[in-house]
Amino acid sequence: MEQPEQPTRRRRRTHSPEFKAELIASRQQPGVSVTAIAMDHGINPNLLRRWMIEHERLGRHELAETSLTQCDVAAQFIPLRLPKSEATPVAAPQQQEILIDLQRGNLSASIRWPMAQSDRCAAWLREVMR
Repeated sequence: MEQPEQPTRRRRRTHSPEFKAELIASRQQPGVSVTAIAMDHGINPNLLRRWMIEHERLGRHELAETSLTQCDVAAQFIPLRLPKSEATPVAAPQQQEILIDLQRGNLSASIRWPMAQSDRCAAWLREVMR
């Protein structure tokens, strides 16, 4: 008795960073479309677009294989020593104000609101702007 063949699972293809870099570089040529490049190499055009976006964002040709959390952030961070500066006096929070200038037609209004009540100012402004 013959057993029916079980369908094989599709495996996700992986592409080397060199392959991705080659396709992204070929996109830089004038008159060449993303779709044409992708179809010539047997990949979906959306995948090539995603690689291009990832290249612009990270500056490299690796996509999902390397998440942003795996990037070597320490290699990108350069600590700097800043000279100590004299502390400049800062106005007390009660003295700081929100200044709003409104103008509609010939009417104009200047409103001063205490910074400590910024949440109330935002609520008031939302009502005025309706």
